[in-house]
Amino acid sequence: MSDLHNLSVKALATLLQSKEVSAVEVATRFLARMGGNPHNAFLDIDSEVTLAQARASDAKLADGTAGPLEGVPVAHKDVFVTRDFATTAGSKMLSGYRSPFDATVVQRLRTAGMVTLGKLNCDEFAMGSANENSAYGPVQNPWDTARVPGGSSGGSAAAVAAGLAPAATGTD
Repeated sequence: MSDLHNLSVKALATLLQSKEVSAVEVATRFLARMGGNPHNAFLDIDSEVTLAQARASDAKLADGTAGPLEGVPVAHKDVFVTRDFATTAGSKMLSGYRSPFDATVVQRLRTAGMVTLGKLNCDEFAMGSANENSAYGPVQNPWDTARVPGGSSGGSAAAVAAGLAPAATGTD
């Protein structure tokens, strides 16, 4: 199935629950689309972590203990702390920071079975309105690079709009 990136969260969850596609296959497809980090949407990607989560989701799907969103990928705005990915809040001051815990939204989505693709660019400390003020550079609007993606959650908006993630957390 070559158009997984065009499917909704619900459609992906249905395919995963019916075992028409595996979580590893879905994660691999999205990781491939993210290659080269188009639009400067992602600040941290760790394919080993993502694929380990996908393998765990496949095991839960196989043994009947799957959550409602088991295996569906999600990417998180970089202001939400994560144990398995660096959290910088778009600031070099926090470069390399690894939280000892997950933010509540990250934990709840993981409990529901979602697989984390990575961390998304945002205005530094989410203080901005166009996603042009990240210490890691501005996010490009995938539909029109002459325009901003908007909001401090521009990485989230760009990732979903470009089909790099079917869902993303944000605060706008």
